[in-house]
Amino acid sequence: MKGHLLFKDREARLKHGLTSREDALVRDLGLDALFSAMCQEDDFLREVAVSTILDSLTDVEAIRYRQAILRDCIANETTVRDFYQNCLDAIAAEQRHSRFFFSHSPSSILSRALSVLEALMPMLRRLRQAAEASLGHFQSEGFVALFAMLRNELDDRFFGEVGQHLRRLQFRNGALVSARLGKGAKSEAITLRTPLPDNRPWLARLLGPNGEKYAYNIHPKDENGFRALAAIKSQGINSAANAMGQSTDHIVNFFQMLKTELAFYIGCLNARTALMAKGLPTCFPSPGAVGESLLTFRGLYDVNLALISQEDAVSNDLDADGKDLLVVTGANQGGKTTFLHAVGQAQLMMQAGMFAAGLSFAADLRDRIFTHFKREEDATMSSGKLDEELARMGRIVDDMTRHSLVLFNESFAATNDREGSEINGQIVSALVENGVKVVSVTHLYEFARRFHDAAMKGAIFLRADRREDGTRTFKIREGAPLQTSFGEDLYEEIFDEAAATPGPRAEVAIAGHGSLP
Repeated sequence: MKGHLLFKDREARLKHGLTSREDALVRDLGLDALFSAMCQEDDFLREVAVSTILDSLTDVEAIRYRQAILRDCIANETTVRDFYQNCLDAIAAEQRHSRFFFSHSPSSILSRALSVLEALMPMLRRLRQAAEASLGHFQSEGFVALFAMLRNELDDRFFGEVGQHLRRLQFRNGALVSARLGKGAKSEAITLRTPLPDNRPWLARLLGPNGEKYAYNIHPKDENGFRALAAIKSQGINSAANAMGQSTDHIVNFFQMLKTELAFYIGCLNARTALMAKGLPTCFPSPGAVGESLLTFRGLYDVNLALISQEDAVSNDLDADGKDLLVVTGANQGGKTTFLHAVGQAQLMMQAGMFAAGLSFAADLRDRIFTHFKREEDATMSSGKLDEELARMGRIVDDMTRHSLVLFNESFAATNDREGSEINGQIVSALVENGVKVVSVTHLYEFARRFHDAAMKGAIFLRADRREDGTRTFKIREGAPLQTSFGEDLYEEIFDEAAATPGPRAEVAIAGHGSLP
């Protein structure tokens, strides 16, 4: 049975430990909430979700192939979940029937294979029944090919032959083997034979003679004789045992492969259900070829924040086709990082072949996706924050390809505006000139102003929205960078609240933000 039909001939690779780039993606983009929604406390579902989302596809057709399968899963959710449960039942049955077989002798191998295969027969029949019942209900190339294969290979002839082999290989009437005498009168060319059918009427078989036979009876206390007989039988059934063992393992591996591929789509169904419960929309993205420079979306929101927050998700719209540099400035705590999360999450989800969190999302594919977010200082740092940021940037560049995507969040702000702007500007310029798409959230006004004043054709400038009274809408709109991040809004909010709170609580609030002028 052919595998990987649900992953476009690409093996579902499970990751055992993340690279530094992948670990940064999970941490910086807040992907844990998405993984938790997908796995529903199932460790295997989580492992598949993490591995698949971080193993980005870079082929448009492969993404559309998975999207079509996910559409089928959404339209036939009960059937797909039953299909997945059948795989779980099959794997559990194999483990249950294999745990008592420790020997690698032909007899043990054959016994284990017969026991497992007999236990798997009901699950194989359910696969066939599901394939027949699904005619006309599934439209994707992957499912159509999978069900066609199951109907063709798991036909009545297959079940008849397997049943016949299972009965014969039980050797209820003993094993028939042939041999010839070799050197030293030792047996050689020991071969398992199929008994000749007895075509006599049943009454004749029951009452008639059994024909002339040559027999040798071993005395019950002849241990050497029984060992010799067991050795002859083992040699005779060796080929049959290996063939049955390999066939059974092939079927078990098929169930395991199918379980792994279906697990990704089950995770997608789980996440979609969680978002729908909050009344949030999802969409199937439109992927563009690598380097095509597309980025347009409507109603895009941060899926992590949406899943963990009780507040309504704030969404954003953007038209940035043909833009390889997006600079986001504006008010502190105005939604800039949330916007950056949403863009990065949607890109990863699209390149995994799943839905995106929004009304629509279209973007070109990127070879690799990187994040460079500011880090809080900790005791493990052997140098200053700026040195750490530059070293981390160096590692990113070493791992980068020409068509990568880099998401910057408050990078190189550990120094003054002039020096930070100079460093940031040189790095971003070099990246964009080499085909890398950059989305940069920054408070470095000089950096943003230089790029804005240069009137770059491939750049777009966005700003966190702020009303006249200082309140934040958490919307990101197109706009030139401003010299202020409106930190005084937060200052006034903090100290207005502190002044309104009597007693020691007000003193704590003031102490936490320095002395008053």
